[in-house]
Amino acid sequence: MNDPLNSFRLDGKVAIITGASSGIGAQTVKLFSHLGADVVAAARREERLIDLSNQYPNVMPVKCDVGNEEDCKNLVETTFNRYKKIDILVNNAGISDPVQALEEDLEQFKRVIQIDLISCFHLAQLCALRMKEQESGGAIVNVASIHGFVGSSPNNQPGYTAAKGGLVNLTRELALEWARHGIRVNAIAPGYISTELTDEMIAGESGRTWIERNTPMRRPGEVEELDGAMLLLASEAGSYITGETITIDGGWLAR
Repeated sequence: MNDPLNSFRLDGKVAIITGASSGIGAQTVKLFSHLGADVVAAARREERLIDLSNQYPNVMPVKCDVGNEEDCKNLVETTFNRYKKIDILVNNAGISDPVQALEEDLEQFKRVIQIDLISCFHLAQLCALRMKEQESGGAIVNVASIHGFVGSSPNNQPGYTAAKGGLVNLTRELALEWARHGIRVNAIAPGYISTELTDEMIAGESGRTWIERNTPMRRPGEVEELDGAMLLLASEAGSYITGETITIDGGWLAR
């Protein structure tokens, strides 16, 4: 019997990870690199990407604002020109809009939708065009949120919840359309995980108390606790999984 752990290895795979300068993105870069992948780390903060590439020789930094269509095209073309294939895309880059809906500026709402939803479609489309030409197909993992399933109030963020809800259903649609090409499309939906996006809230007594009260496991999650689901969906271990969104939330949605 072959070692079942081998199916989780990423040797020879080429992965693009957006939002790679911190949090979930940076952790995923380290995870994939450790397991043998060549990783293209993309984000706006280039100096952080360079630091990652200095630590991990199989990481290539590419400065990219996913809200810019030309940056997205350049990211995919740069990856393909360097490695001649693309096996994995992790759509992780995202922003939030912590404001009540009645007070939100329309341009701010559009910006969140652009980055958290439209760019995910655009990058998935660009990568899928390359993946469908490969015999091995590919895997796309979208980083959604528990707030793609339920509202976030009183932690108000109307654009974010709208985008993440759209991303969950976009994941299903792309999975159905691209399965014939050997391209799997899945998502993870984290709960309250300690990252730059949530650290201020978690550090505050009222915010942390609210998270603890509403999470059955009574604590926020750590970014490393996303590794298992992320790796399952990106690797051959998940070769018969598509169209799924795995929640990693300490039981939040089970309430």
